[in-house]
Amino acid sequence: SDRQDLVYGTSQSFQCEIYLFFNLVCDPADVISTVEFNQTGEFLATGDKGGRVVIFQREPQGEYNVYSTFQSHEPEFDYLKSLEIEEKINKIRWLPPHNPAHFLLSTNDKTVKLWKVSEKDKRAEGYNLRDEEGRLKDLSTITTLQVPVLRPMDLLVEASPRRVFANAHAYHINSISVNSDCETYLSADDLRINLWHLNITDRSFNIVDLKPENMEDLSEVITVAEFHPHHCHLLAFSSSTGTTRLCDMRARALCDQHAKLFEEAVDPSRRSFFSEIVSSVSDVKFSHSGRYLLTRDYLTVKVWDLNMENKPVETYQVHDYLQTKLCSLYESDCIFDKFECTWNGTDSVIMTGAYNNYFRMFDRASLRDVTLEASREVCKRRAVLQPRRVCVGKKRKETDVSVDSLDFRKKILHTAWHPKENIIAIAASNNLYIFQDRLTPNGHHNMPEIQSAPPK
Repeated sequence: SDRQDLVYGTSQSFQCEIYLFFNLVCDPADVISTVEFNQTGEFLATGDKGGRVVIFQREPQGEYNVYSTFQSHEPEFDYLKSLEIEEKINKIRWLPPHNPAHFLLSTNDKTVKLWKVSEKDKRAEGYNLRDEEGRLKDLSTITTLQVPVLRPMDLLVEASPRRVFANAHAYHINSISVNSDCETYLSADDLRINLWHLNITDRSFNIVDLKPENMEDLSEVITVAEFHPHHCHLLAFSSSTGTTRLCDMRARALCDQHAKLFEEAVDPSRRSFFSEIVSSVSDVKFSHSGRYLLTRDYLTVKVWDLNMENKPVETYQVHDYLQTKLCSLYESDCIFDKFECTWNGTDSVIMTGAYNNYFRMFDRASLRDVTLEASREVCKRRAVLQPRRVCVGKKRKETDVSVDSLDFRKKILHTAWHPKENIIAIAASNNLYIFQDRLTPNGHHNMPEIQSAPPK
């Protein structure tokens, strides 16, 4: 955090202020791997490949500044399997607040930790058995009894691990989700989903198991799992085959039989070598109302109604211009990138990332969309963000970007939306961008204006 700068700008199409936190030197350990707002939006947490968690707090004037930084995970080595375990933070999930302290879950590939983040502005002085340095006194010198007193001190933010949930996953953990009962959470790896109680660390309950008796019969893996925001017995998980299953824990302890299966049939005439790869679901999110499911595959984002399983009610093309580039994307492994998606606070706008540091926003009511860029080159002081357009043909405007000139090393994988306001967080490599609505003269927030992209 001591190498971070703050840059301001405005976006013409998104009507926002931009806060850009960036490191001057790109260290692979500084690459942001997850972004998450808490339930009120006052705090924003990021995790990186170096195992660190950085928490930003929103100040009264609306800016987000660094609140706390701590090392969540360290690199480990599994001697039984001769396997190195990275410290990279895969997911962060906040627990609903119940007292002045804040609690969050963070996970790497194998271990989930529960952290308590609290403030201290007073310290106790006048101990009977210890001196001011904390050393034990000689008991023979203690002749009187004194009452300790609290003295004011500079504000100190402490992050302390309260629980460590380990040794329950044979494969890499790809997602965690806190239940609406605020007592349990799930952790999912490639083949299993475990249910944990927040107060019990030595055991968990396996509720989904896709591992076949013979691993040669393996046909799919779990890519992401999520609890329903209101019903504690419902959860959804997606797989590499493009299916999303809704499970009801009231039906049976082992949810190997789903309650509903959301899958869109693929036209046999359009099936290709890459069909199954690009259909793999990389993220799933319940809407805040709990009525819809949002899924992201490689090329599209889809909205599913929980009452209709056979096809999505809405499908949005994120970067369909990559259809002709799938072969080269496969050779460079870019086709396996896992993009996230998110809803705004009213479930009316969808956001997801793309390549070349672009991110896409879709207005569900007007069916309009916009492509914006999050990069240091365009986020200069008082700079105005312009909508971007990727052109496939030779005829294009001067401001258009050719699909052949896209930089596939620059990608927006992780995004988050404030639960109540039009504030978004975008992670691009080791840079964090926060876009915030400008206030009108009467103090109200402007709704982002999603402009229609020009015709191709």
